[in-house]
Amino acid sequence: MKFVDEFRDPGLAKKLLDGIKGLTPDRGINLMEVCGTHTVAIFKHGIKELLPERVNLLSGPGCPVCVTPTETIDRALALAGLSGIVLATFGDMMKVPGSSLSLEEAKARGQDVRIVYSSLDALEIARQNPQKKAIFFGIGFETTSPSIACTILKAREEGIKNFFLLPAHKLIPPAMRAILETEEVNLAGFISPGHVSTIIGSKPYEFISKEFDVPCVIAGFEPLDVLQSIYMLLLQIREARPRVEIQYRRCVKPEGNIKAQEELDKVFEVSDSSWRGLGTIPDSGLRLRKEFSSFDAEKAFDIQIESSPEPKGCLCGEILRGVRSPVECSLFVKKCTPEHPIGPCMVSSEGTCDTYYKYHRRKDYGKTT
Repeated sequence: MKFVDEFRDPGLAKKLLDGIKGLTPDRGINLMEVCGTHTVAIFKHGIKELLPERVNLLSGPGCPVCVTPTETIDRALALAGLSGIVLATFGDMMKVPGSSLSLEEAKARGQDVRIVYSSLDALEIARQNPQKKAIFFGIGFETTSPSIACTILKAREEGIKNFFLLPAHKLIPPAMRAILETEEVNLAGFISPGHVSTIIGSKPYEFISKEFDVPCVIAGFEPLDVLQSIYMLLLQIREARPRVEIQYRRCVKPEGNIKAQEELDKVFEVSDSSWRGLGTIPDSGLRLRKEFSSFDAEKAFDIQIESSPEPKGCLCGEILRGVRSPVECSLFVKKCTPEHPIGPCMVSSEGTCDTYYKYHRRKDYGKTT
């Protein structure tokens, strides 16, 4: 890559759009992006408005903050409330509402909750505060999980005993399977996440085309990346030959990042996991292996959490499944805003509601009250 302008060239965009129009079938089709960064790119650059009406883009469960269920937030809050605890997490998690309050509100009430930029920052907190116990509330997809695995390995190497992990990691391909199996949305193709795929490669998506006859293209994040990926999907649909293709070849290899996969496998094993809006999905999460159980906050601290319902009126679950859009939510803009979020889809910068709020045409959802 020389310059970003290469991927934002208006002339190339017009050629791709002409190609997309030529491949658009007579029937309406749904394509789903499964990455919050794609959702932002699509709205920021007005891609939805440029496409033929029969090509409909849906946003899926591509935001790790958004898919973290209320119960997991409550578990983090309970840990933060224990004596001698420092709870560290990424900034986006601070404003996500639990059943009664958020981590940001817990911090305002005097609990030691800190924002960090990486799990290594949380490990440094443990080093500098040997009299306290530092817990890293780890969320993310396959993109961030390898770095957290390396942090656990570092903590073991240094013999740090006061560092713990509350794991809430998710795996994207099982969620894509769950969406296909529910058949709530008639999907004609997936725009697969580029960041995740730099780690896992293209092979984990092969079931999508082989079992469900649905095309899949791994896309980059610039406007021309997205447009080319849509063109590639429509070409697969025209040829009636679904497969997994890599558009984002400058970063993604079929085998992925082998070293990152090895580090991940040393520390974590696959487990069932609960997703907001999707329920418990088999083999869609990560838990610490037995030999690293001393770092597991859930095992080290005795806390009891009750299951909690979603906020009344919030459609985050349906939005994450692609069944509804933010403009269909009665809370959107009227009561739920980035400053006062009711659901997590309005919290994260990758959340669909936050993206709609920033970039969608306001005339489509009325005035604020």
